Amino acid sequence: MASRPTAGDLEIITRIVLFRGLKPETVEHIVKPATAVSLKARSTLFRQGDPATAFFIMIDGWTKHYRLNSSGEEAVIHVFTKGDSFAEAAALTGARFPATAEAVTDARVIRVPADHIINCIREDPNIALAMIASMSQRVYLLMQQVEQLKAQSGVQRVAEFLASLAPVDHGPCVIALPYDKALIAARLGLTPSSLSRTFAKLRSVGVAVRAADVAVGDVAKLRRLAKDEKSTIRGAFRNVR
Repeated sequence: MASRPTAGDLEIITRIVLFRGLKPETVEHIVKPATAVSLKARSTLFRQGDPATAFFIMIDGWTKHYRLNSSGEEAVIHVFTKGDSFAEAAALTGARFPATAEAVTDARVIRVPADHIINCIREDPNIALAMIASMSQRVYLLMQQVEQLKAQSGVQRVAEFLASLAPVDHGPCVIALPYDKALIAARLGLTPSSLSRTFAKLRSVGVAVRAADVAVGDVAKLRRLAKDEKSTIRGAFRNVR
């Protein structure tokens, strides 16, 4: 169901990386014809191969983006949440969406028409510079993810994922998993069974999984495990994948 963006939506939109450096009034002009789309969990926002007639900004919830491989299995490319934007490059080039976007949870997404943003760029080239910087940052982050999948063990990947969700930098905390474990496994390049084994191994560093919550004894220790390949902590799990 589509509706007009609210004042709260606009507050989030003006803070996203895509529009960093632009004046608030410029951002408001860019999203003037935008609509807010409410999605139910597991509903599809767009499919791989559909014409890219818009780009999107996440206001609430989570969406996953995936491609189907030759055997028809999902390959998860990325998972987006509040404050993220996506499909900008496809929308600006008039291409087709390179992946399918599906709501993981109930979600709220802002849809910005491609033809409008192109007209805005023609009026103000600074908008294009801001968007290019944002998309360059996205490419850099994707390169980091590829490096993570190739260079880090399964334990390190899971430790880094949990640390990224932690509300504190050190000490104990409880983390609510944002989506189901099957998607977490796919996002981290693991099988569900490998993820379960990794969670079991992490008990030795004070991590306890309780349904959809994870209790962490010391977030700082988790961060060290994620970053330091030669740490004593990682050495204990060298054979985990």
